[in-house]
Amino acid sequence: MPSVAGQGERDTRARVARLILEHGPITASALGDRVGLTPAAIRRHLDALLAEGMIEVRRARPQAQRGRGRPAKWFAITDAGRSAFVHAYDDLATSALRFLAETAGEQAVAEFARRQIADLERRYHPVVQAAPPHQRVRTLAEALSGDGYAAAAAKAPQPGGGEQLCQHHCPVAHVAAEFPQLCEAETEAFSRLLGLPVQRLATIAHGDGICTTHVSSRSLCEGHAADGQNTDDEESGRTSL
Repeated sequence: MPSVAGQGERDTRARVARLILEHGPITASALGDRVGLTPAAIRRHLDALLAEGMIEVRRARPQAQRGRGRPAKWFAITDAGRSAFVHAYDDLATSALRFLAETAGEQAVAEFARRQIADLERRYHPVVQAAPPHQRVRTLAEALSGDGYAAAAAKAPQPGGGEQLCQHHCPVAHVAAEFPQLCEAETEAFSRLLGLPVQRLATIAHGDGICTTHVSSRSLCEGHAADGQNTDDEESGRTSL
């Protein structure tokens, strides 16, 4: 059984790694100030994290004003370190949603997913609405990329036109693999933001390389709306005779 001292060391090391993830690249002195550790103690934790491959050293670029001496070391999280945090969050989120589904039902999971995506939708709405209609899919892709989704917009290859919104990264892919309500809530939000019908064609959560959403052609939707209006007018005219 691990000692209390050993557990405390691991907790502190995890805290140091989290600070590097959230604020890196960052120097050892800045980390020490944030955590409240002596230079010797912070170096010990940094050496351990380096040995585990969780972080890496980056040298500061030389500057004309910099004095003589060795360049400062900046510590940044590695892909392996980032993945360790992602999987830890995924495991916790998956366990929480399982508990919610078991105690409150699948509908509660769906409602949770909608609430989670609501903040994103509120932030994106004014940006997307400010763009010209023909640029809104691209604007949405840019907004998603700003949040780490690595999104892009392109013309759809399917007959009938439209566009495709492609997301090359999904921060909740492992959780969504078990709880597709997360993908469904996101798709619903895209439709509301764009004011157009959308259809999810592929998801990273289900093993596809990219999350792909087809966005219907605005001109086609407007044409259908006009046809419907004409039909209603004709029926109204016949009724009035």
